Amino acid sequence: MTIRSVLAGAGALALVASPVAAAPKQYGPGVTDSEIKLGQTMPYSGPASTYGVTGMVEGAFFKEINDKGGINGRRIDFISLDDAYSPPKSLEQTRRLVEQEEVFAIYGSLGTAPSSAVHKYANGKKVPHIMLSTGAVKWNDPKAYPWTMAFYPLYDAEGAIHARHVLSARPNGKIAILAQNDDSGRDYVRGFKEGLGDKAKTMIVAEATYEVTDPTVDSQILKLKASGADVLFNMSTPKFAAQAIRKVHEIDWKPLHMLVSVANSVGGVIKPAGFDKAQGIVTVAYSKVPLDPLWKDDPVMQEYAAFMKRNGLEGRMIESSAVLGYISAHMMAKLLERCGDELTRENLMKQVASIDEATLPMLLPGISVKTTPDNFSAFRTLRLQRFAGESWELFGEPITD
Repeated sequence: MTIRSVLAGAGALALVASPVAAAPKQYGPGVTDSEIKLGQTMPYSGPASTYGVTGMVEGAFFKEINDKGGINGRRIDFISLDDAYSPPKSLEQTRRLVEQEEVFAIYGSLGTAPSSAVHKYANGKKVPHIMLSTGAVKWNDPKAYPWTMAFYPLYDAEGAIHARHVLSARPNGKIAILAQNDDSGRDYVRGFKEGLGDKAKTMIVAEATYEVTDPTVDSQILKLKASGADVLFNMSTPKFAAQAIRKVHEIDWKPLHMLVSVANSVGGVIKPAGFDKAQGIVTVAYSKVPLDPLWKDDPVMQEYAAFMKRNGLEGRMIESSAVLGYISAHMMAKLLERCGDELTRENLMKQVASIDEATLPMLLPGISVKTTPDNFSAFRTLRLQRFAGESWELFGEPITD
């Protein structure tokens, strides 16, 4: 599947800036007086296809920008290719984007394993590999990999925040851990253990992993319950998170259930698992939850809902991956706008290294986005929330790790 947009759509999302005076125009590959070409890979098929809505939202966003004249007068040619969440396919499609399509930048590609396959290639080619939809710690290494940056809370930092809550809510608890057997799972678990500190040795009583090719995680859940744990740290991606939630309920296990943010989508995980089975689960968040009564009169939420409806995506509005795409596209548009007529890859990375946004549309109150040349971690503050009824409810103050 390929999503490509140079077309116009309706909307009020234009970022048409006044002409940049005096300085001569400077262009890198994929840029002309009328166009900026961006590319990405996205799992529109395969085991992580739920995440594909991120690319759909980003494509729709850029179409609406194009309708108003683009960014600084240039339309966005957005090429989104299916990689089926397969690392070899991700590299193949990225090479096509860089060497055949000659894109200006690789923007918003999704997944730790797929992005890992591209990491060295993109940096070797000095192609911006930015705003990745993954929070693996490796993306925050501007000295060794100056062309790569993610737009998601780093997994180890999130894991540490989960641990803080466990220590507060259940200081003498027995902890079981379920994790995906890849870099993302290892990052989350490492951060969680570091957050527990010395207590990790005594509190963690069982650990289990799964492969993305496994049919279910039922056996892992049974093993973890048998350990006698009364806390479950659940690092799963959507398909397996829904399975785990259902299985925990089915076997009448009632742990303090801590669910990572990559799997807390109401539409993509909780609803398929069953609202009744998810009551009391705790997670962390950086973005607002669509249809949450808390935001019913929020103008930003109303515009997001209108945007999704305008673009035929209303049925996927409540998915957190859709919200991520919306926030990410806003940020990417700002970065391109700030480049002015100096649309070189080097200047784009300069903008990436100096983000300072107090907020962005759909971010929770208290959540900002900031980077520096030495720290590409965009999100450093998160909020805790608990599932109740048919939505998440915020509790506590913003937590910075």
